[in-house]
Amino acid sequence: MRIQARYWIETAFPLEDAAAIMAGEQSTGTFIKVPGETDELRERFAARVEQITELGAAERPSLPGSGVPKNSSNTSRRTAEVTLSWPLDNPGPSLPNLMATVAGNLFELKPFSGLKLLDLTLPPAFLDRYQGPQFGVAGTRRLTGVYRRPLIGTIIKPSIGMSPEATAAQVRTLADAGIDFVKDDELQSDGLHCSFEQRTTAVLRVLRDHADRTGKQVMYAANLTGDLDEMLRRHDHLLAIGGMCMMVSMNSIGLPALKALRAHAQLCIHGHRNGWGMLGRSPAIGMSFIAFQKFWRLAGIDHTHVNGLKNKFCEDDESVIASARACLTPMFPPPYAGCEIMPVFSSGQSARQAAGTYQALGSTDLIFAAGGGILGHPQGPAAGVRSLQQAWEAAMEGIPVTEFAAAHPELGAALEAFSS
Repeated sequence: MRIQARYWIETAFPLEDAAAIMAGEQSTGTFIKVPGETDELRERFAARVEQITELGAAERPSLPGSGVPKNSSNTSRRTAEVTLSWPLDNPGPSLPNLMATVAGNLFELKPFSGLKLLDLTLPPAFLDRYQGPQFGVAGTRRLTGVYRRPLIGTIIKPSIGMSPEATAAQVRTLADAGIDFVKDDELQSDGLHCSFEQRTTAVLRVLRDHADRTGKQVMYAANLTGDLDEMLRRHDHLLAIGGMCMMVSMNSIGLPALKALRAHAQLCIHGHRNGWGMLGRSPAIGMSFIAFQKFWRLAGIDHTHVNGLKNKFCEDDESVIASARACLTPMFPPPYAGCEIMPVFSSGQSARQAAGTYQALGSTDLIFAAGGGILGHPQGPAAGVRSLQQAWEAAMEGIPVTEFAAAHPELGAALEAFSS
């Protein structure tokens, strides 16, 4: 059983030499032959170069500090995709050690003026240690009772500064409007002005009352990000007061903490990817979201953010859709668990992006979360929720959104308000 990782590289070295340097650095080799590095040891433990696909020349070095081969006057750079593989025995089925293997010192190697991890293929042996998502797409739909359409969601806004009581009042308005999913902003966890226990107790009291009156269960992803002991305690508090979902900032807590939380959890885990831009924004270094999300799916998240079409950040639409498709694509073949999770579209979303999202993704297995697109609707938050419901109804029925808006004033007002 072997682990495979695919990279984009930029280098002044011959591509075969550059790939061999990568394989050596991340397995048995070093810059000089050492005693004990026998042919037998290399055969068993060395990384292998599985494929090199040349892409073309680079006009200039993408990153500072790169070098050229000794005694060479060639300073031109070439780009390529390189696939390496490792025996599973090297890191074992361990996500922290997998990270060190496929995304360790490689990014600092001087022969490279660019290097990015693009994708991973893992053996199912990782499922012996990691549980993967507990709820995923099917479980999220079962908990909320929402089928055959996206979950319509929002983020509590202002992100931070409201009291527990004001937060609960906003959630009551949203629940009465028919919202499916509400989440804390990642900046709001346990501040002195709005403590975790006070906020979640107030919000879930509102949602229990709503469920008793209407029969509809609204999912609230409460941000319990913190130290591990805090998160376990906060999980238990949510469980005791009828919560269904908790949110964690994945990059803040790390893989081992998420694994421990997943082992303890009886609630859905909403994984927020804030901080991913440090890894993914540069085309010349870091890792793609396609690779990134596989670590966290195995560790146990049920949802994660993928940005959104025409978003307020730097990510283009093609990348957003590729990320969402990756979340819905099985990591392992049958009969093993596929670890599929629910992609969350957010970031500057409104009724205007529904049709394009549905057309590009070809699925309704998603959470469509709009903060300003709901709470900033000119007719109020309730109309904001209805505008998104109407936009998705039009998208799924194949009716142009402007045509549908003629008979749906909430949608018409949203299209006008969010035209820019």
